Amino acid sequence: MGNYQPTSRRPIADIFRRTADGTVRLCVRWGIHPDTVSYGSVVASTLAAVCFWWSGEVPLLLIPAVLLCYVRLWLNMLDGMVALASDKASLRGELLNDLPDRVSDAIIFAGVAHSGLCHMASGYWAAIFALLTAYVGTFGQALGVGRQFGGIMAKPWRMVVLNIGAWITLGLLYSDISIQLGPLTVLDCSNLIVVAGCVQTMGVRLARIMQGLAAKQE
Repeated sequence: MGNYQPTSRRPIADIFRRTADGTVRLCVRWGIHPDTVSYGSVVASTLAAVCFWWSGEVPLLLIPAVLLCYVRLWLNMLDGMVALASDKASLRGELLNDLPDRVSDAIIFAGVAHSGLCHMASGYWAAIFALLTAYVGTFGQALGVGRQFGGIMAKPWRMVVLNIGAWITLGLLYSDISIQLGPLTVLDCSNLIVVAGCVQTMGVRLARIMQGLAAKQE
């Protein structure tokens, strides 16, 4: 197990990786398994979803919802770092590193869908396209041309778009300004931006996969 190296790793800026350096050392010292960190990201996502769900009645819950989305992203980064630092990286670990991400996407956008601050359909469409985008990214790895992470609406940017919509919604609610933009709400617009960005991202990833397959056949 100690000699295993993941076949694909999501590119993450060094500035974000450095925020976890101390925590990685503590996890290794205390023997915290990377799988535990992965499960923790699902817990953070579930709490975020609950906050979104009830934010229609208690708008201030949008604040912890937003913060928990970033905790989720940070834990998603941390689990892989802990696996490598503790020599516990494995094929099983790659599965448990990726599956919680997909569960987290679905849970969070389901919470948004039931918030009452957007049309339910827009939240679920965002969840569906988030899952499809990640699914397309794994095609390359399955076909032997590498996992694809390109496009404008990867996992971190889905959370950024959602959170910008949440902050704007909160500001409008406490300014007694309507959150409606015609037939849509601000969060509807955020969800639809996620959907549109996912379509572009899937196109980019599929194009790169096809290029990789063509190069293998030459």
